[in-house]
Amino acid sequence: MIRVLVADDQDLVREGFAALVDAQPDLEVVGRAADGAAAVDLARTTRPDVVVMDVRMPILDGIAATGQICADPDLAGTRVLVLTTFETDETVLAALRAGASGFLGKGSRTSALLDAVRVVASGEELLSAAATRALIARVVDAPATPVAPSPELGGLTDREREMVVLVARGLSNEEIAAAEVLSPLTVKTHVNRAMAKLGARDRAQLVVMAYQAGLAGR
Repeated sequence: MIRVLVADDQDLVREGFAALVDAQPDLEVVGRAADGAAAVDLARTTRPDVVVMDVRMPILDGIAATGQICADPDLAGTRVLVLTTFETDETVLAALRAGASGFLGKGSRTSALLDAVRVVASGEELLSAAATRALIARVVDAPATPVAPSPELGGLTDREREMVVLVARGLSNEEIAAAEVLSPLTVKTHVNRAMAKLGARDRAQLVVMAYQAGLAGR
């Protein structure tokens, strides 16, 4: 059972999405929050698998709340799916830098929203959708302030670095496997090792790190 915390300051949106989640046999709502501070507190007490986080909320906005949740070592198993009507490049980039594992607009289909929760909970990324891959590549391609390459990059093997570059270009494991004549399992192993060495929570964070560190080509 995937445990979900829903955070949104609009009662109808919050309760409506919570009802949709609870109606699924594999999903369960473990908390509802009307502001970012409450979302952080509830995440720490309920330990959800996924937090569905709105951006514009009182007391503490969703980006700041995402940052606190993702920085808490006790919530290492909790992932954040940002859901908002404000689909600007700046918002997407801020959410990913704060540690979000996915980003969807509130105008998405119900089935897409529910599938996104499942994808994020599984530890996979939402970058497999072509439109999302392109959006993330665009907004992380030119950070406002250059970031020095992480020293951990030097600990990657040549193959791991190659995998990170391909992931940052938006390729799925299957697409990388086909291009490099490898099995998808081998690709997944290399990617997971790179994530572990770089301290990336998931592939979305791996993409941000790759672009910010200059590992992915422009």
